[in-house]
Amino acid sequence: MKTLIVVLGPTGVGKTALCLNLAQRYGAHIISADSRQMFAELPIGTAAATHKEQLLVPHHFVGNLKLDQYYSAACFETDALNLLDSLFQSNDVAVMTGGSMMYIDAVCHGIDDIPTVDDNTRLHVKQMLDEQGLDALVQKLKQLDPEHYDFVDKQNPRRVCHALEICLMTGNTYTSYRKKVRKQRPFNILKIGLNRERDVMYERINQRVLQMIDKGLEEEARRVYPLRGLNSLNTVGYKELFAYFDGNIPREEAIRQIQSNTRRYMRKQLTWFKKNTEITWFDPNDTEKITNFIDSFVGITD
Repeated sequence: MKTLIVVLGPTGVGKTALCLNLAQRYGAHIISADSRQMFAELPIGTAAATHKEQLLVPHHFVGNLKLDQYYSAACFETDALNLLDSLFQSNDVAVMTGGSMMYIDAVCHGIDDIPTVDDNTRLHVKQMLDEQGLDALVQKLKQLDPEHYDFVDKQNPRRVCHALEICLMTGNTYTSYRKKVRKQRPFNILKIGLNRERDVMYERINQRVLQMIDKGLEEEARRVYPLRGLNSLNTVGYKELFAYFDGNIPREEAIRQIQSNTRRYMRKQLTWFKKNTEITWFDPNDTEKITNFIDSFVGITD
């Protein structure tokens, strides 16, 4: 039976190093399940696989989109499953990793068959957001779909706008399309979770942000600054630097906020992952224990 090894864990925990190790050990390709690493213009701020790393192991869904291209978890589900079908023709193992929880769930369990939003509706809702602001759209969603309003992240423009787009385009509630039926996959799925002590994670994140600054994150952000209204740039690392470019905060404060918001995002990821009982957790340094566990699952013996 073919096996998809899914390496999960919060940002900065050390997923990249382990995935390179596993991919080389099993002769596998790496599938990135990170919704921001797909954008070619954002390699530094999204910690995308470097050119050297991609030469070591074939990577997929890294730098394959432009910032203004529409993409979703539903698109990723289709594209990733098609890719896996091709990869499994010649190998028994594939590795998937990333921090976008919805993308991972889409491949592992499937997502609801929600209609694709047409360009006119997407543009209309974007104009509403620009002209009226997020609070107005949240209230509009409350009128059209009070059930989804109760639990949607009301501070997340992307989530609010997408639900509103579906309501306006179809005339139905977004809730009516959310069936949450788990889909079966023609391959085994093994979920490996990585975590470290909280204070260690905080220090790793703080240092990682400084390393990104040293590598040119500020320059990268300046290149995409004219497109700052795009949803793809409503991302930690860029929105804080944009505030600095606008003169709203000092540079040092922008860096501090990137560190703080990344730590907050890390905690959010862990909350999501901890709900999943299918994940077996390891310390990233326990490479031998991890590989022994995987070998046993896929049927490799010494």
